[in-house]
Amino acid sequence: MIKTLIVDDEPLAAGLVKEFLSSYPQFELVAICHDGFEALKAIQLFQPELIFLDIQMPKITGFELLELLDSPPAVLFTTAFEQYAVQAFDAKGIDYLVKPFSEARFAQAITRFLSQYKSAGDESLHPAADFPISGERSKRIVVRVKNEIKIIQTQDVRYFEAEDDYISIHTQEGKFLKKMTMKQLEESLDPEKFARVHRSFLVNLQEVSGLEPYEKESYLLRLRSGQKIPVSKSGYARLRQVLGL
Repeated sequence: MIKTLIVDDEPLAAGLVKEFLSSYPQFELVAICHDGFEALKAIQLFQPELIFLDIQMPKITGFELLELLDSPPAVLFTTAFEQYAVQAFDAKGIDYLVKPFSEARFAQAITRFLSQYKSAGDESLHPAADFPISGERSKRIVVRVKNEIKIIQTQDVRYFEAEDDYISIHTQEGKFLKKMTMKQLEESLDPEKFARVHRSFLVNLQEVSGLEPYEKESYLLRLRSGQKIPVSKSGYARLRQVLGL
């Protein structure tokens, strides 16, 4: 049996997927969740092999849910919004069903999943590890703190720091970790509000209070919190451009 989870904030849409899925005895529906918080707990509990995932939901989006998972299951996206298709396929979603979809279109998605599922251990069943945050500029970042979900507004971030495969998010509340690359993060943020000043540091420009020489041809960026961030040669040039120095 293929353990399957439905995640959709619309009961009618979730019910339709459940009805269509009932025609396939090889699938075991373990739960139906109506928001990302419920879904995260259900995924941790049931370890499904496939999820039908809506994108626009209250609390956190479907994309944000996937960011919180270390080893996401295979995903069939279900959504009323066509504009997320590119992002969904970039993340290696198995298929992208636009509501309202017919039973015939649902069958195509199931066939596509099963054709890949037959190859045991096929990585193409799983979303990419470097799942993109969004095609738009991010105004918030979702992190997992133990078994809880925390939403951090980007305007509340002082700076980001690269730590191996993780990004350390520094805020007034403390430090939070998120598994992602600095390049991925940089591309998701507004370049007029955030600047990469060093290979390992990306700062909120609203937090900058000054710039001071450090060693030969190097500088330290002083934040309003009193923290000091190293600035590379390319980072200095970038700062001069965005701050008009």
